[in-house]
Amino acid sequence: MRHKVHGRRLGRDTAHRNSLRRNLVADLLCFEQITTTEAKARTIRPEAEKMITLAKRGLAEGGERPEAVVHARRTAASRLPGQRTLELEDGTFENVDVVRKLFDEIAPRYAERPGGYTRMVKIGRRPGDNADMAVLMLVTD
Repeated sequence: MRHKVHGRRLGRDTAHRNSLRRNLVADLLCFEQITTTEAKARTIRPEAEKMITLAKRGLAEGGERPEAVVHARRTAASRLPGQRTLELEDGTFENVDVVRKLFDEIAPRYAERPGGYTRMVKIGRRPGDNADMAVLMLVTD
């Protein structure tokens, strides 16, 4: 029995699970919407919200203390992979800096919102293995 044991193992060892979680959070911040299993979505949702809150607090405190922005950026950079590659509509590829997008685009968008930056929508079961699937997206309101 797993009494008072926090978190899901997701059928992976610790290093693989941490890598998966970091990459899924980076993909969510980069693409602003991902389709994954419900268990993975439930696992990464709190961490993604904490990253947005970290960026919001860093920007809010940055007016009076510029070192707060640097500290928040370095903390985010230590918890996220550096870059993601997006394929554009014309077939070309573009590198996106995840931390820069978090601080320059996403955090200012949610400056007045007290929390609840993500939404999880269940979309049924995957045909191959019947796993519950979900779409995890950033709220646009």
